[in-house]
Amino acid sequence: MAKFNRQVSYFAIALCVLGVALIAFRHFVSGIPFLPGASQTLWAVEAKIQFEADKGPISVSFTLPNEHAQFVQVNERTASPGFDLMFDEGPKARVAKWSINEAKGKQTLYYLTELKVAPNTAASPADRPTIEKPRFLGSTATAAGSVLSDANTASTHPFDIIEALIKAFQTPNQQAQLLLQKSTVSQRIVQLLMQADIPAREIDVLVLKDGGRQQPLRTWIQVFDGEAVRIFDPSGKYNPAKTPWVIWEQNDGGVIELMGGHGATVGFSMLQKRVPIVSELRKAQAQAEPGLLDASIHSLPLSEQALFKGILLVPVGVLIVVLMRTLVGLKTSGTFMPVLIALAFMQTSLATGLIGFALIVGMGLMIRSYFSRHNLLLVARISLVIISVVLIMALFSVVAFRFGLSEGLKLTLFPMIILSWTIERMSILWEEEGAKEVALQGGGSLFVALLGYMVMTNGLVQHLTFHFLGLQFIFMAIVLMCGSYTGYRLLELKRFRRFLAN
Repeated sequence: MAKFNRQVSYFAIALCVLGVALIAFRHFVSGIPFLPGASQTLWAVEAKIQFEADKGPISVSFTLPNEHAQFVQVNERTASPGFDLMFDEGPKARVAKWSINEAKGKQTLYYLTELKVAPNTAASPADRPTIEKPRFLGSTATAAGSVLSDANTASTHPFDIIEALIKAFQTPNQQAQLLLQKSTVSQRIVQLLMQADIPAREIDVLVLKDGGRQQPLRTWIQVFDGEAVRIFDPSGKYNPAKTPWVIWEQNDGGVIELMGGHGATVGFSMLQKRVPIVSELRKAQAQAEPGLLDASIHSLPLSEQALFKGILLVPVGVLIVVLMRTLVGLKTSGTFMPVLIALAFMQTSLATGLIGFALIVGMGLMIRSYFSRHNLLLVARISLVIISVVLIMALFSVVAFRFGLSEGLKLTLFPMIILSWTIERMSILWEEEGAKEVALQGGGSLFVALLGYMVMTNGLVQHLTFHFLGLQFIFMAIVLMCGSYTGYRLLELKRFRRFLAN
């Protein structure tokens, strides 16, 4: 046994050395800082265009993002095997044009751009749209006049008027509902602003969300007041002053034009990156391909990078579970259930997650206790618990939505199978050991999940795990050493208190 422990120790030391070497290489050679604040912010945005090609030549035109006062484009590239590509510097917008003589079946094109968060002095001001007053007829004209009159009552300033219009359409009365029968909210607001001699237009905006995958473009409104220009979200969901966004198209044109195919769709994936300024300077000086040691998650497609940003936090939660169970002696219901619950808390919120977990497990235990009276087989019993958990989550979501509690809709992010097994384990434990043991393991699971949530949501931890893969080898070394630990656990030391008293 001693020889085995020495081998484990040697293996753990080797893993630590390998991990430290990889971390040092990433920091000193690649220039990745240890602190996230020591770098500049880049938004990597990837547009994924898909369509079905008909037989014959194909041409695809894709509008590229406009210049933005808050972002500077530092890089762009495409991936389009077999297609010819050219960029058209049009008078109003840049357009990427792909073409091929013949293609068949499903086609996928990629466009990726990197935007640095910095003032863009080269960005030209937006062109003021020409006021074209709409023609409202019959009852629509009466409704438009009533809604616009109510908005003008509060203030005559253009920005105050559009805020009043947005509120009017969020809780629509009879007049607002009439206007929305044949038009969208953004279309009607622009028409009403034009009617009030206020220049405005619809624009296609991409809301930047770190780790977002297959995000759509959203229609916002650009409003002019003299030299001032402001952007408004007609749905009221986002505050443009506090939300990162970029204008993708603002010239009343289509984002995609396809000839020779059908069913064109575009989805956007994005990732916020902290890139050292020194590393960016090195890239400008040396264009050589990175070596094997410099390979990282950043070489993957953007959608996979966003996925791995969450996956790489799982070993952190696993390490916490191992330390708490092996060294502290804390009991949990299931080995790695706390890790999955912590990940669910990250997707919902801490308060919503705690309440949802307590409600689902509590009701599940009551339902499980009923099933236990009928001596069902294990597979059937677990299946019934899973179905019950799904129904409970659906019920809570519907009730939460009915009462305007949007946070309740996030309960669907909980791992259903893990919750079902947790309910099953707690029920068996209750029957065999009693309520005290259930409280100990349930409380221990929640405590470890909360601890994991606090660690995994830490910005420094997220930065280090994503940028330094060598850290995973160090985690493995720590777990190896914990696996060979045979001493007393911290909670077991209370048994020796009487010896200290003597």
